[in-house]
Amino acid sequence: MMPDRLKAFALPLAALVVFEIWARASGLHSDSIAPPSAILAALAEAFADGSILIATRDTLISAFAGLAIGGCIGLALGLALGIFRIFDRLMEVTIEAIRPIPSIALLPIALIALGFGYRMEIVIVAFACVWPILILSRAAIAGIEPRLIEVSRALRLGPIDRIGKIIIPAALPRIFVAFRLSAGIALIVAVTVEIAINPIGLGAGIMTAQQALRPDLMLGYLCWIGAIGYVLNAGLTVAQRRLFGRAALVGEAR
Repeated sequence: MMPDRLKAFALPLAALVVFEIWARASGLHSDSIAPPSAILAALAEAFADGSILIATRDTLISAFAGLAIGGCIGLALGLALGIFRIFDRLMEVTIEAIRPIPSIALLPIALIALGFGYRMEIVIVAFACVWPILILSRAAIAGIEPRLIEVSRALRLGPIDRIGKIIIPAALPRIFVAFRLSAGIALIVAVTVEIAINPIGLGAGIMTAQQALRPDLMLGYLCWIGAIGYVLNAGLTVAQRRLFGRAALVGEAR
């Protein structure tokens, strides 16, 4: 029998085959869509001249740097808010006022302050990545079994030992789920910034192909971005299960 993972590819592959047959039979000529065979040929061309590899490097640099910066800030704030209830109450209004602001809405300010390039994109990505990690890490700490805290008090652990030996290990599976979520957000926001204004990376490649009336190349870039996102999520899922085992499933279920 076919493994479940392979079965998941059956429907999209069948759809591509049907679309290819229809496109060839109808003699498709369009400025917005292209048959799968033309998309594959355009992707092969982009790999051959190295343009898509350079664009991928630029996008991933911005996405991963923004994820690292935003993740550290979000984790630090989430831990502080989850541990210190007074701080949580003091910061509640401020956080809930800033959190709904779309990261893309900061583009004009970031462009004036930082100009085009990596720095502006990294700042926007970092802003977007702060919130899921902050919220989920705060919730993870709030959901820690109270008896664990009682045990730490019975053992007379200091605040630092309590955080390092009890709180963080107990919350880590759910914090990793937040990191997985933020990784996807980082890629989405990086590409969106490039499409909107920043002339580097995969987003800029999409816009260049669109302006050149190359739907095959434009869709090839889109497919490549989807493949990167799939591989990134799959890798983080495997790492999560290897690191946390059954606790990873519990972290996702909560």
